[in-house]
Amino acid sequence: MTKTLPAVLATLLAFAAVSAPVAAQQTQPLDRIAAIVDEDVILQSELQRAVNNIRAQYVGREHQLPPEGVLERQVLERLVLVKLQVARAEGSGIRVGGEELNHAVASIAQQNGTDVDGLRQRLAADGIGYEDFRNSVREEIVTQRLRQSFAQSRISVSEGEVDAALAQQNAGGMQYHLAHILVALPDGATAEQIATGQSKIDGIKGLLDKGELDFAAAAVRYSDSPNALEGGDLGWRSVDEIPNAFSNQIKSMASGDVLGPIRGPSGFQLLKLVEVRDANGSADTHTVTEYHARHILVRVTDQVDDAAAKARIETLRARIAGGADFEAVAKESSDDTNSRGQGGDLGWFPADAFGPDFGRQVESIEDGGVGAPFRTDAGWHIVQRVATRQTDVTDDNQRAQIRETIGRRKLEDEYNRFLQELRGEAYVSFRTGDRAEGTAEPAQDADGATTP
Repeated sequence: MTKTLPAVLATLLAFAAVSAPVAAQQTQPLDRIAAIVDEDVILQSELQRAVNNIRAQYVGREHQLPPEGVLERQVLERLVLVKLQVARAEGSGIRVGGEELNHAVASIAQQNGTDVDGLRQRLAADGIGYEDFRNSVREEIVTQRLRQSFAQSRISVSEGEVDAALAQQNAGGMQYHLAHILVALPDGATAEQIATGQSKIDGIKGLLDKGELDFAAAAVRYSDSPNALEGGDLGWRSVDEIPNAFSNQIKSMASGDVLGPIRGPSGFQLLKLVEVRDANGSADTHTVTEYHARHILVRVTDQVDDAAAKARIETLRARIAGGADFEAVAKESSDDTNSRGQGGDLGWFPADAFGPDFGRQVESIEDGGVGAPFRTDAGWHIVQRVATRQTDVTDDNQRAQIRETIGRRKLEDEYNRFLQELRGEAYVSFRTGDRAEGTAEPAQDADGATTP
């Protein structure tokens, strides 16, 4: 199987990059419990699939991965977070129905150039149960909705923030490719916890300064961030997407420079500037076609069935074709109470403002023309297109993009803290290596040195 399967599934199941030999390693003589997470469990087979998948993604770069025990612990922590998010989502009433899940699986199959039966066969060839896969898709959808619900309830962006970011963007226009390493601290960290975190981040920085590890490998080995196994990659960001603690210093850094350690809300961080680019070239003028139109609506109701509504709209269309004034007929006969008093006038709008069916009709008519009757969810319509214009929406688009990027940055910060809270409140007992939660020894590298 190739490419576009959901990101969380890459952690939960070994599929896209897993060859048959790797899948063969998944066979367990006895499926033990790897961890207890509140009232749920993570099986050793689940953990092994996820570890195998990570290893498959690093083929040819195996030296960047931590020792087996450290990798296993990192992957297990990620699986714990998935379990906790799913439990919180379901406790909040977030559900995924059978039909919706079927549609999602079919969509994944289509994206990978096959149908559901073909997908099932590919999963079986990789040693993955179809029901396990469906459950992972369900968990992915549920966690996405939890994140969306979190954003809607806790994240807001003011117009003042957009204004400030727009002014800053117009002055600079640079974008920065970043990566980070996080040593997390709990809320209300004790002096001992802070000192331990400081010692660990200093140790990581020392390894980087000596050239013993590159930044991505250090992130995989030591970072507490959810993106640790991706080398800490944060992708491309404009200044307004970078936390204030870093943004001013980033501007004076050169590609390859590492900033920190810096103490932030989540703990101690190191930030690497991977590369820089000028984003001004992408700020092209953007125009959209807008239409001025009128319409007449005959609703389909319990009292007026589809056939009766269609017959009535065709009668009204015949009257207009025979010379009746469109505005007068709309005022007299339209069921759209919002526009009837204005003779069906809808003002100026882009084609997709009232849905794709309505938009296609408006686009197909000449200015001054009246289209044939057509059906939407609201009922039967006829439309008169009055005029067309091109509208510059560059500023609106810029503001919308900036609002989205600021919101995304805020969501990332807040959601990571939310995940830390979830983890801190949960009962988690690790059963791997005959070690329980809270009694883990410091991880060791292959040469026996204790990790920072």
